[in-house]
Amino acid sequence: MHQAPIPKKVWLQCELALAEAFTNATRHAHKYLSTETPIDIEVKIYADKMEISIWDYGQPFDLLEWLKDQPNQTDIFVGGGRGIKLMYAIADDISYTRTSDNRNCLLIVKQYWPYSPEENDSSDDDS
Repeated sequence: MHQAPIPKKVWLQCELALAEAFTNATRHAHKYLSTETPIDIEVKIYADKMEISIWDYGQPFDLLEWLKDQPNQTDIFVGGGRGIKLMYAIADDISYTRTSDNRNCLLIVKQYWPYSPEENDSSDDDS
């Protein structure tokens, strides 16, 4: 589902960020909610950036405070806890806010223009 003119590396990074965000919403935000409770996803593609929004109905939490409380070194043998750090490593901007309809919105923004030729290395293409 790769879309030109987005560099393939950026596209794959955004796929990973989306997967991590959705996993966190299902595992944590919706842990005690009905499986019928929706998680809404919206991806907007612009000429220079991609915006990924994920809305959930879980209890809000302070994302920046959570990050401050995390150890600098991540234990690679732990079964979780790396998703938010991965999203921060990928994103150029990330926010988590409570909306007026009592949902949480995680917004991940990734810039891709201008980009260097290395970011669109076609040698990794599966085609």
